[in-house]
Amino acid sequence: MDTVRAEARSGIADMSTKTGPFARVYKVLGDAIQEHAFPGCAFGVLAGSEVVLEDALGCFTYENDSPQVAPDTVFDVASITKVFSTTAVAMLLYQQGALDLDTPLGELLPGFVVGRDSARLALQVTLRHLLAHNSGLPGYVEFFRTLSTPADLYRACLELPIEATPGERSEYSDPGFILLGKALEVLTREDLATSARKQVFEPLGLTATRFSPAPEEQALIPPTEIDNEFRHRRIQGEVQDENASVLRGVAGHAGLFSNVHDLLRFAGEILTGSQNSRMETDSPLFAGDTINYFALRQGPEGSSRALGWDTPSQTSSSGQFFSAHSIGHLGFSGCSLWIDLDASVAAVLLTNRTWPDRQTQLIREVRPAFHDAIRVALSGKQVL
Repeated sequence: MDTVRAEARSGIADMSTKTGPFARVYKVLGDAIQEHAFPGCAFGVLAGSEVVLEDALGCFTYENDSPQVAPDTVFDVASITKVFSTTAVAMLLYQQGALDLDTPLGELLPGFVVGRDSARLALQVTLRHLLAHNSGLPGYVEFFRTLSTPADLYRACLELPIEATPGERSEYSDPGFILLGKALEVLTREDLATSARKQVFEPLGLTATRFSPAPEEQALIPPTEIDNEFRHRRIQGEVQDENASVLRGVAGHAGLFSNVHDLLRFAGEILTGSQNSRMETDSPLFAGDTINYFALRQGPEGSSRALGWDTPSQTSSSGQFFSAHSIGHLGFSGCSLWIDLDASVAAVLLTNRTWPDRQTQLIREVRPAFHDAIRVALSGKQVL
């Protein structure tokens, strides 16, 4: 087995020196694997309506007998859940006229207001604020250290202090998206996983995307870490995010599993809708006006956040060449999705950079280099 795996690993070097327009992409990712930025990755590129690259490098872990990653390997996509599930459902509800973004959160979740010593700021928080990450709620809270049930964790989110006037401070907030997911459940009268499946995944024919993979599927998913603090086991095929784990794997901020093919299909639908808005035709799922509205940057000044989506900042993970009219999102596990609405280009990178622990931050260098290599390849320029 060691010999077979050694041969497979030597293929990483072969692929990293691959010739052709995407040679630089393979080199960036091959070098990243050699430097232990992550043990393996799957990646893909959509240009116009055509998938021009869909491949994989490396293995599930750094162990000699670890399975190789394939182009269709499913990963824990972490916070990409925020756009692929929660924001996508919100976009469709908005498009259908069933969601008013300026609805106060307290109208849907009264517990957010009732019982507070001062409800003045809580009354001002709207669904728009949650999508834009400017609600005034804290960015991250380790609920999992003291709470063990979904009901307790939701209650704790509802009771969080509002630390700034809504709209005045930008802070990327997991609790905000946990509450947004619950608010959407109130609107749709079904759980978020069901809404996402019925409204997004099934209409797009996505067969690999789901919350809470079945036990028989878990071994086919690269592990994300050896958790020595909370669950005290290898995390594989179950959500890595601890708060999402307390929520039984389904949450507005994390929990989704998917692969490159499905994410490119989703990105393609976004691009189709955006292009159709220019041609004044209908989009099969997302309308162009909806896409452009959710792609608009929100306040305060200096924030890169749109509605649910992120947009390129000066030092963006999307690199130098994605236009200002781009939307995307990252996942803590090492995944990313970026869509350039002007150039009609989308790129997906799926990794388990947190294996075996969360120490390495090399992904921060890999992401922009990966995206730059893609855009240079698509432009036809030669780079040494």
